[in-house]
Amino acid sequence: MSETHLPVPLLPAGTSWRKHQPDCDFWITSVQELSAEAAAWARYLDIPLKASDYRRPCSEGRAYELNFSGDGVSIIPRHDKAPGPVLADLAGPAARYRRAHGGGRGEMVCRAVGLRRGVDTLRVLDATAGLGGDAMVLASAGCRVQMLERHPVVYLLLMDGLRRLRDSEPEAGWEERLTLDYGGFNQSRTEYGGFDVIYLDPMFPGRKKKSQVKKAMQVFQDLVGKDPDADLLLQPALDSGARRVVVKRPRLAPYLSGIRPSTSLQGKSCRYDIYPLASLVQV
Repeated sequence: MSETHLPVPLLPAGTSWRKHQPDCDFWITSVQELSAEAAAWARYLDIPLKASDYRRPCSEGRAYELNFSGDGVSIIPRHDKAPGPVLADLAGPAARYRRAHGGGRGEMVCRAVGLRRGVDTLRVLDATAGLGGDAMVLASAGCRVQMLERHPVVYLLLMDGLRRLRDSEPEAGWEERLTLDYGGFNQSRTEYGGFDVIYLDPMFPGRKKKSQVKKAMQVFQDLVGKDPDADLLLQPALDSGARRVVVKRPRLAPYLSGIRPSTSLQGKSCRYDIYPLASLVQV
């Protein structure tokens, strides 16, 4: 892997990594072959670059290692009773199985954006991309998906996952079907006109349950925090000229911005609130 595969991005105007810095121990490690990339990201994020065998001395509080390895970039929790590593696994066995056997256009996210007979493809802006799972499903079902992610660490994981997906399936055309930009919809929305669908899946505070919170969500809550401006996303999306806006929410969560959708698709743990603005069928 060359030094240019995971370049550090330019910060969007008016934003700063400083406001994203987590209230926990956080450092970077790397195998020798990726030390230049890891060092560049350590400088960008202003966090320590440690030796690959570094282990934090015993102390209280949560701790995370951002690890560059030959298998990809991952976040490894390093505290007691921590979940396993988190990465954007778009090319692994689970992702391949979902693409092959997950239901295709019958998946709820595909139905929510409006894929159906007569609507074979859509231009979708996934404005809160996270680890890219829903975007990957939409792209594999025929959409052209532009992912947008504003948190630099999540963006790094997603950029690495997208690189591994393209390398693993070089003939699949992922370069055209699934792309990634760095920034927030609130800062960059004027650059993202012309989409058929705006897809929003903002962070939502998890509720305490006996079962463990999904590991990626636990890591995100520590490193990324809440989305205090989540309610500011919906109205700009509705005003963007898109034909449809779809908001993914926990099943019992309130409507984003308090705006009731025209309809919702209900799943076991989440729902898709749908705001149709124009026909998706091209005349």
